Amino acid sequence: MIRCVNENRPTRVDDLRFKQLGGKDGLLAIMINKIKNDTGMLSVLSIAGVDLTVQKILEDQLVQVQKLESIGQLAAGMAHEINTPTQYVGDNTRFLQHAFNDLSGLLEKYEELIEAIKVGNVEHDFIREILKKAEEADVDYLMKEIPTAIQQTLEGIELIAKIVLAMKDFLHPGTAEKTAIDINKAIESTITVARNEWNYVAELVTEFDLSLPLVPCLQGEFKQVILNIIINAAQAIADNMDDGTTGKGTITVSTSSDGDWVEIRISDTGTGIPKAVRTRIFDPFFTTREATGQGLNIAHSIIVEKHGWTLTFDTEVGKGTTFTIRLPIETE
Repeated sequence: MIRCVNENRPTRVDDLRFKQLGGKDGLLAIMINKIKNDTGMLSVLSIAGVDLTVQKILEDQLVQVQKLESIGQLAAGMAHEINTPTQYVGDNTRFLQHAFNDLSGLLEKYEELIEAIKVGNVEHDFIREILKKAEEADVDYLMKEIPTAIQQTLEGIELIAKIVLAMKDFLHPGTAEKTAIDINKAIESTITVARNEWNYVAELVTEFDLSLPLVPCLQGEFKQVILNIIINAAQAIADNMDDGTTGKGTITVSTSSDGDWVEIRISDTGTGIPKAVRTRIFDPFFTTREATGQGLNIAHSIIVEKHGWTLTFDTEVGKGTTFTIRLPIETE
């Protein structure tokens, strides 16, 4: 009320907690207006309130529905990403199995040779048999290829583990309250989960400021925002590739500090956003593609309304778009 009078403008206060008649918690929005008399002097303050409880519940449900849609969209891609290293892990394991059988048979012959040497009964035919066995096993080839197969197998298992852990981290429900998280780690796991969305259309570059402090946020919803923007960037680059004039593009994800602020930037070399629709991209259900059009709207709702941060973009048609999330560094 004091701010409304001093600043001489309508003042709105959102997300005030209150007890409903049934005793349940609710959320209230209040608008305060000055009403002047005929002489232009302040007469009264008009205070109007609206119960936002149901609206907030529906918004939260919409975010969850959109997250489930994203998970469904990612599922096939994740299966493909896991299938690729699984195949060469399987191929290398089968190669190692055959190599072991060949070497095992050769070692048995060597043991027989050692026993023959001990008793002084080494026949030339037996030596020729061993040399033939060694030639069939192609020992030089096996000694060269076995370390490579082992290394590739370990790399494949490491990649599978990374993908699975990233999905587990992405699907973590988080809490209803803000918790301090490592935003670099949260972004990195989201990038891994979304790999199949961008891998075939773009190179993805990360530029993380490793000195950033932990950031209080709704972890699950923050990752959802990053996912939505990365998918949007990949689709914009794919649109550029459709006309055959360009190859793979680039998505750059960076974090940095700017005074008392943390800045997250996601840039793409896609089509850019036409000037005619720039004011509408955060509107509900607005889309230029065959989709629900909720991705950027939900991103804006989570970043601006739920966290009180800022979400802006710079774009140039034919050059690409950069989305920037800015959030204050909270100090005790």
